[in-house]
Amino acid sequence: MSETPYSADRSFYGKLRRRLARLILPKPARPEGLTRPMLTLSFDDAPVSAAQEGAAILAKYGARGTYFISTGLMGRESHLGAYAGMDDVKALADAGHEIACHTFSHLDCGRAKGVDIINDINQNQSVLKAIGIAPSRTFAYPYGDVSPQAKAILNDRYLASRALHHGMITTGTDLNQAPAVGIEGADGEHTASHWLARAAESNAWLVLYTHDVRDTPSDWGCRPQVLDRLIGQAIDMGFEIVTFEHGARRALGLPANASQAEAA
Repeated sequence: MSETPYSADRSFYGKLRRRLARLILPKPARPEGLTRPMLTLSFDDAPVSAAQEGAAILAKYGARGTYFISTGLMGRESHLGAYAGMDDVKALADAGHEIACHTFSHLDCGRAKGVDIINDINQNQSVLKAIGIAPSRTFAYPYGDVSPQAKAILNDRYLASRALHHGMITTGTDLNQAPAVGIEGADGEHTASHWLARAAESNAWLVLYTHDVRDTPSDWGCRPQVLDRLIGQAIDMGFEIVTFEHGARRALGLPANASQAEAA
């Protein structure tokens, strides 16, 4: 049964809280050594279409993506279509894609109490562990909603946590509230192309995100042809395609096998 989309806090207070959170516990990126721009393709909530059609398009280019998973959504339906099940998520991990944390219940971390954020993250990790997936090293805030309290909780748990405000990652960018650009809506391809051009000019790291990947996508998704064209465009422009974890390690100056404690 399809669910009515949840509406995050878009009030003046909510916008102010998110802006104030940018001043709290920053984890500055330092990707000074990049000789070419980097691109991360990420998929939030992991609808089946993203896990199957999206992954097939990535495979066409020999690329790997990042799937921000809320395991509590598995087996359910919504405006994004059916969500990926355990077998789908395990297949993504086995194919080399990053399985990252998006809380268990798709929790609004901007409004939630600290103890609820901790419990929800732990529950998500427990389910992933039960299906044989290694602990997540990165996170994405559901709805892009964040608070100073949430950042404090996530700071030592993850290498980087992705938000939803537009931007690219350069020296000094806060990896505890990292920017990203959505491939969504009627102008999604145009917007993503604009940011690809900007990142290419600066040898920066750009993170793109979407949800469903279907011929008739939701307002939060994109068509397969759009995703295909954007990846092809990025490769032609010289981008290196990396997972969010790989990009975070590079942006923090960490080796590929560095522990979370080294990033604190």
